[in-house]
Amino acid sequence: MKKSPAINDLLKVMARLRSPTGCPWDREQDHMTLRRHAIEEVYELIDAIEAGDDHETAEELGDLLLQVVFHCQLGRERGAFDFEKVTRELVNKLIRRHPHVFGTTKVKNVDEVWANWEKIKRAEKTGTHRERVSALDGIPKHLPALLRAEKLLKKAHKAKLVPAAKKTSKKPSKSLLAKQLFELTALAQSQGWCAEELLTGEIKQRERHWRKLEKSQAAS
Repeated sequence: MKKSPAINDLLKVMARLRSPTGCPWDREQDHMTLRRHAIEEVYELIDAIEAGDDHETAEELGDLLLQVVFHCQLGRERGAFDFEKVTRELVNKLIRRHPHVFGTTKVKNVDEVWANWEKIKRAEKTGTHRERVSALDGIPKHLPALLRAEKLLKKAHKAKLVPAAKKTSKKPSKSLLAKQLFELTALAQSQGWCAEELLTGEIKQRERHWRKLEKSQAAS
């Protein structure tokens, strides 16, 4: 007898866990209660990859896949979406955003690949509730503060909302900068403050300012 594909078995197991006679814990979950588990699984996967542990990496990929399948099962129960819809839309998106592979578009380098990707993505969202009206849109709000600051700065520079950083004759030391970042964290902690929250607050202020500047530039 032909063996069933593992993904089909996984979907059946997930449906069984959510059934009336399934697991009490699994039956209590919803999208909101699960949302932070996905973040934790991603960090565990990164640890495994950086450790060069293939066995652990495969296991953590499975745990991350479980989060996808769990959310798909919840979506299926609500009649909103299912695993088939999620994977089909992903396949279509990958083909659509790689016209240099699946179409006739020619690219010279990775920069042109990224430029095409962004152009296609903007076109997909135009006219929808997901349309990005600002150059600063599209940054996940739950990113760690330092990552969010980096992405926001990159977008602000690209949109010319902030001047390019001045180049100095002497390149700063990476180790010195790392030490200063750590010492700033320690200083905040010594005052009873959370460095993550402080940076998040500063990011919000900068973003508000840049968005106002962007609107004023568009109106002029």
